[in-house]
Amino acid sequence: MKGEKCFTAKCPMTRKSYPAGRSGPQRRKRVSEYGRQLMEKQKLRFFYGLKEKQLSRYVKRISGHSFQEDATQLLIQMLESRLDNVIYRMGFADSLGQARQLVVHGHFLINGKKVDRPSYRLKPSEIITVKPKSKTMILFQKVEAQSKKKEASVWLRIDLKKLEGEILRWPTLEEVNPPADIPTIFEFYSR
Repeated sequence: MKGEKCFTAKCPMTRKSYPAGRSGPQRRKRVSEYGRQLMEKQKLRFFYGLKEKQLSRYVKRISGHSFQEDATQLLIQMLESRLDNVIYRMGFADSLGQARQLVVHGHFLINGKKVDRPSYRLKPSEIITVKPKSKTMILFQKVEAQSKKKEASVWLRIDLKKLEGEILRWPTLEEVNPPADIPTIFEFYSR
């Protein structure tokens, strides 16, 4: 996902229901069940910036749950608690790609320890801080001014003066509002 574009009406994933071009508005071929499941899976993959193997691991880890709604909520919690995603949601980065790069370059501390794995799974009450040496970067100096444009997530606590934050609780499915139908993704991987 590129920055804020997918939070507007111009999101390429939801803007048009027909293909581009002169012949676009004509009737579209019917999509098979497999094709529909594949599209939903790809939407979620691109929303979180994951590779195929990463998403399949998350789904297979959860697929043992008997209640589908619990599994859906658990998958969203796992994806939202990734370090790169939390950095992006806190407003320390403009996009998931930038958040991933900042994490890999070691600009963040979790409870005082350096973590450079974007897939690191955070737990509630863990404190995420920008390293003292990194606070002088222009990117982090602009965070406070840019945060006024963004709506803060209610499940996160952010202190822009100290450049730190924490997960207060797990997010709900309604708060995250992913662009994909999650039960369909479980059906895709159960083949």
